[in-house]
Amino acid sequence: MPLSEHEQKVLEELEQALTRQDPAFAARVQSENVYRYAGRYLKWSIVGFVVGLVIMLAFFTTNLIVGFGGVLVMFVSLVMFWTNLRRMGKAGWEDLRWGVRAEGIGNALTDTRSRIRDRFRREE
Repeated sequence: MPLSEHEQKVLEELEQALTRQDPAFAARVQSENVYRYAGRYLKWSIVGFVVGLVIMLAFFTTNLIVGFGGVLVMFVSLVMFWTNLRRMGKAGWEDLRWGVRAEGIGNALTDTRSRIRDRFRREE
C-alpha cells in the first residue's frame, strides 16, 4: 500500500530534520541495511569459530576443560553463523558479495579500523 502525499511529505520532513541534527547518524542509517548487519555478524562468527578451533587444538590434550570451552565457542559461532545466514537469505548473500567486490576487502578492513578509532576518540 503506497503512502499518501501527506505521509510522504511528513516522512521527507523527518528525514531532513534528522540530517540537519545528526548528519553522521543519517549517513550511517542510509548506508546500513539488514544484509550488511547480518553480514557483519557472519564475519565475526567465522572469527569466533577459528578462535575456538585454535583453543581446542592448543589445550585439548593438556587441559580438557579449556579444550571443551573451545568446542563450545565453535558451537556458538556456528549457531550465530547459521542464524545470520538464514536472516540474510539469497538476496542478502548476493548484496554482501557485491559489496565486498565493489569496496574490496582492504577497504572493508580500513573502514572497520577507522570506525574503531573514531569510537575511542569520541570518548576522550
